[in-house]
Amino acid sequence: MPTPQDAPRVGRSPSRWSGLFRTKSVEQSILDTDDPDSKLRKDLTAWDLTIFGVAVVVGAGIFTLTARTAGNMAGPSVSLAFVFAAIACGLTAVCYAEFASTVPVAGSAYTYSYATFGELVAWIIGWDLILEFALAASVVAKGWSQYLGTVFGFDSATVQWGSVTFDWGAVLLLTVLGVLLAVGTKVSSRVSAVAVAIKLAVIALVLVLGITYFKASNLSPYIPPSQPAEESARGLHQTLFQFVTGAGDTSFGWYGLLAAASIVFFAFIGFDVVATAAEETKNPQKAVPRGILGSLLIVTVLYVAVTLVLTGMVPYTDLAGENATLATAFSIHGIDWAKNVISIGALAGLTTVVMVLFLGQTRVLFAMSRDGLLPRWLAHTGKRGTPVRLTVIVGLICCVLAGFVDFGTLEEMVNIGTLFAFVLVSVGVLILRRTRPDLPRGFRVPLVPFVPILAVAACLWLMVNLSVETWLRFLVWMALGFVLYFAYGRRHSLLGKRERAAKQD
Repeated sequence: MPTPQDAPRVGRSPSRWSGLFRTKSVEQSILDTDDPDSKLRKDLTAWDLTIFGVAVVVGAGIFTLTARTAGNMAGPSVSLAFVFAAIACGLTAVCYAEFASTVPVAGSAYTYSYATFGELVAWIIGWDLILEFALAASVVAKGWSQYLGTVFGFDSATVQWGSVTFDWGAVLLLTVLGVLLAVGTKVSSRVSAVAVAIKLAVIALVLVLGITYFKASNLSPYIPPSQPAEESARGLHQTLFQFVTGAGDTSFGWYGLLAAASIVFFAFIGFDVVATAAEETKNPQKAVPRGILGSLLIVTVLYVAVTLVLTGMVPYTDLAGENATLATAFSIHGIDWAKNVISIGALAGLTTVVMVLFLGQTRVLFAMSRDGLLPRWLAHTGKRGTPVRLTVIVGLICCVLAGFVDFGTLEEMVNIGTLFAFVLVSVGVLILRRTRPDLPRGFRVPLVPFVPILAVAACLWLMVNLSVETWLRFLVWMALGFVLYFAYGRRHSLLGKRERAAKQD
């Protein structure tokens, strides 16, 4: 166990801005995990983390996103879009695995950035992760609410009060999951395991039944020729790449395929949440890399298999429209009962997605609070070894968002926030290899620097294929983050206080 004397000294310069880039040593991050008032219980194994990974990644996207993307953007090549997105995630996943095995501390990309880029960048990435997890959990909770009505036979899990609509289904889910997470992560893992088993069984049924209607001719042309885009896909709604290159008036073709890869990336979001649970893992140096890479491999195989079967069942043109789902393909063949089965799988899938996103949000805020960038009293864990206060606060915020807000096109904000975090983690591996080659690493990224550089390039490519509107919203969110850091975080930083105390001594 490292001691405070082992921690590398924070470099200081006379510049008044030097504090913005002060780094928190890996040793100090690990030492802070032993604080009795903010100590997380170590209950999780590699199997638990793999379940968490599959639980958060395999959600409604496999039942809905696949069909809409095939019908409106990519045609049969949607399976290739998933492969492109998976490659970007895989390159980044090995970078996460190295960091998680080297810095087994809650906070994921926030903690890694603090050790490499410095405090300001760490705050910004933490602020970015707040956007990713809170928004994603709220969006998915609303999706769960819609499936709840389908499964139990009522029109909607919402009530109307004048001009205000309240989604009680989403709030119910978030409340129940908040209680489970407050009780303990091991209990949450067991609940996730049951839900994962249900949705995997449904996916297996979809594959076995769907393959009996498979026609290879439906996969031709694999990449449909480009077509004029709908009016709604122009202007600020076109991708940044299309805006810059002037290709904003087309869909399908290669432009459609590349845009589809950026959209289906949403279906992979969450594998990085596994890294946020590193501090609660019994043997994080081995278990976290296995959990991250194992879960990503499983879900990639599932996504590609489902998209190939789906686009082989019916012509992709039959899946056009915003309401197309996996059940649409079965309904075309007269298998209407499949809709209810798929809805049950989606309901189970979304339950675990919201749970793990909820978990990730609380752990990132926990790490930021323990460092003083947010109020430190939020990092209290209590007898159960879980951050109950943060769990309650995050639950209330997500309940308000999911219960009253209509997100519209805000889902893409989750994608750009996640990709931004992936870029910093990938660059961070290169920096930490150079600045701290002495650190023990339970897992090492192969072929450095090529793999991290490819990861950065892949993520940036997906980012430029998101809409201009999404980029503008993201920049506004980041600007707000800068304001909050200078208004609170910089003055209350625990690392900054230690630095000032050292100067006085």
